[in-house]
Order: sequence, then structure tokens, then C-alpha cells
Amino acid sequence: MRDLGVGFGYLLKGQRWVARHGRQYGFGLLPGLITLVLYAAALVALALWGADAVGWATPFADDWSSPWQGLFRGFLTAVLFALGLLLAVLTFTAVTLLVGQPFYESLSERVDADVSPDGIAPRSGLPLWRELWISARDSVRILARAGLWGVLLFALGFLPFVGQTVVPVIGFFVTGFFLTEELAAVAMQRRGVDLRARLTLLRSRKALVWGFGTPLGLAFLVPFVAVFLMPGAVAGATLLARDLLGEEIAGEAEETAQNVTS
Repeated sequence: MRDLGVGFGYLLKGQRWVARHGRQYGFGLLPGLITLVLYAAALVALALWGADAVGWATPFADDWSSPWQGLFRGFLTAVLFALGLLLAVLTFTAVTLLVGQPFYESLSERVDADVSPDGIAPRSGLPLWRELWISARDSVRILARAGLWGVLLFALGFLPFVGQTVVPVIGFFVTGFFLTEELAAVAMQRRGVDLRARLTLLRSRKALVWGFGTPLGLAFLVPFVAVFLMPGAVAGATLLARDLLGEEIAGEAEETAQNVTS
């Protein structure tokens, strides 16, 4: 249970860090704004033409009597939009990080240097095109995993009671895990930690990951919030990555000592 609080603490510390570094925060907003416009257009299109798509996909219901046809297709339209919203939350971070790779790479390095005892941030030494390729490749792999979870949860959503209570909760924890992976990948990729090793590290401390990613995923459901939280989320995930890798975070030892004495 302690790791849940630690993970949430890193989320807050990341937001505080960007609040103290206004220039880094300003640059970090640009990729999120670009991605938000693209996703908003896609969701508006889904809301406008989702019912037509459901009608096209369910020709067998054309002859159903009222109100069953309307209820059935209305339910499927709502589920389709909910699935689109879930996928938007799951993929927003990956797409934003890909669009803003140079911005977030610089921000993460600044955080690393700021909290490192020797003031030095790890560097990958790879050219930008190579980093972009690795990031895009890993993002596709993560999105494939997230998509499988999304399909599974979508199917389980039809179960009475469980689909309306347990499944949404599981969905938020799954979202939190994959959000954290995408964000922590910025710092871990610079250290040469590949996707399989990252997932192993994250699974070894699921409570820490959920404490960071689940509240963030819930916040991302609020329109425009994701854009403003992304820079701080990258900063916080850098701190979380240092914790997972056993690297010292300057200032934490003093903070722990103060908590013990108080």
C-alpha cells in the first residue's frame, strides 16, 4: 500500500517541478495541443457518425420492431463511443510523446540532471532518428497490448452487473499501467532499457505504477486536462523511473529523515 502513495507522490512532484521551470513547461504544452486537436476531431466524427456506422454494421436489426431496434443500436452506439474514448486515453500519451519526442526528451534530461546527486543526466548517444524509430516501434507494441485489453474489457462489459462495476475499475488500472509505461519510457530509453525490461520492472512494483498512472488516467478523461498535465507527467515519470532503477533522487534522503524524526 505504501507504493501507491509513493507513486502518487511522484505524480505531484512532477507537476511541482514543471511549475518551477516555466520555460520547460511552455515547450512541453505544444505536442499535447497538437495531439488534442487531432483526437477531438476524431471523437467529434465518432459522435456524429457513430450511429450510422452501427446501423451499417447491424443490418440484421433493420426489421426489428420499436423500441428494440432503437434500444439495441443506441446501446451499441454508446459502447462504441465509450470504446473510442478509452482508446483515446490509452493512445493519447503514446501519440503525444511521439509528436513531442525532442521536447520531452529535453525535459526528462533536465529533471534527471536536477535530481541527480552529481548533476549529470544519462544520455543515449543515439541520433534523433534512431530514438524516434525505437519510440514508435515500442509504442506500437504497447498499443497492441492495450488494444487487446480494450477488446477484452469491451466484451466483459456485456456481463450483467460485473460489466458496469468491476470492469470499469479494471479498465482504469490497465490504463494507468500503460500510461506509466509510455511516460517512463522517455527516461528509460535514454538508459538503454528495452521494452521487455521496462515491463518487467513495472510489473515488479504494480502498486507504485498504479499510484502514479491510475489517477493520471482518470484526470486525462477531463477535456484539455491531459494537455496541461503532460509536461509534469513526464517529469514525474522520470522520478519514478529513477526509483525503479534504484537510482538516488537528490533531496529524498533528507525528506525521509525529516519524516522519521517528526
